[in-house]
Amino acid sequence: MTSLILKLIAVPIVLLISAFFFPGVHFESFWQIIVVGITLAVLGVALEYFILRRGALWISVLADFAVSWIIVYYASNFQWYASVTWYGALLTSLLLGIVEYFTHRYLLASHKAHSEPI
Repeated sequence: MTSLILKLIAVPIVLLISAFFFPGVHFESFWQIIVVGITLAVLGVALEYFILRRGALWISVLADFAVSWIIVYYASNFQWYASVTWYGALLTSLLLGIVEYFTHRYLLASHKAHSEPI
C-alpha cells in the first residue's frame, strides 16, 4: 500500500515536470497526466510485487524503466490532443527510473516490499 501511495503522488509529478521541460512531451490537460500516472502506478506496483526483492533492485528498476517507456508512449498517444514522441517517452522514463530507484531502496530498507519476508 505504501508503494501505491508513493507512486500515485510521484508519477504524476514526474509527468508534469516532463511535460514542461522535455521536448516531445505534450499533455493538453491535467487529467491526461492523471490517467497515465494512475496506469503507471498500478502497473509499477504489480511489477514490484513480482520482481522487487533483495538482490534484484536494478532488475526491478530496469523493468520499471522499460514498462514506463512503453506505457508513457502508448497511453499518452491514445488520448486526444496529447502527444509523446519516443524520445520524450525515453526522457520521461529515465526520470521515472531515478524516482523508482529511490522508491525501491526505501521499500527494501523498510521491509515494505511485497515479496520481502518480514
